Amino acid sequence: MRFFPFTAFLVLAYSASALAQGAPVTIVLRDHQFIPSEVPIPAGVQVQLLVRNEQNTTAEFESTSLHREKVVPAGGQITVFVGPLSPGSYEFFDDFHGETRGHLVAK
Repeated sequence: MRFFPFTAFLVLAYSASALAQGAPVTIVLRDHQFIPSEVPIPAGVQVQLLVRNEQNTTAEFESTSLHREKVVPAGGQITVFVGPLSPGSYEFFDDFHGETRGHLVAK
């Protein structure tokens, strides 16, 4: 019975973490643009990004500052987890089309 407080702590910690994540944040690739191009997210929590490619060409979600790189097939989607992040702006881009850029803004 003396392990109960520790078990209760783990359950509460897991529940708080699950609530902090919230719903996925969707970013769409269309006409070689990220929509939205500026994506607000909460600072200090892990965030799930759903990147959906509505184009007929393959794209790549890449971010040097987030250390992420993932191919997004034409008509497909990917999931990327980021964070927890400090407040600030984090650039992402389509490595196959350098002009296609956006920012995560952690607040």
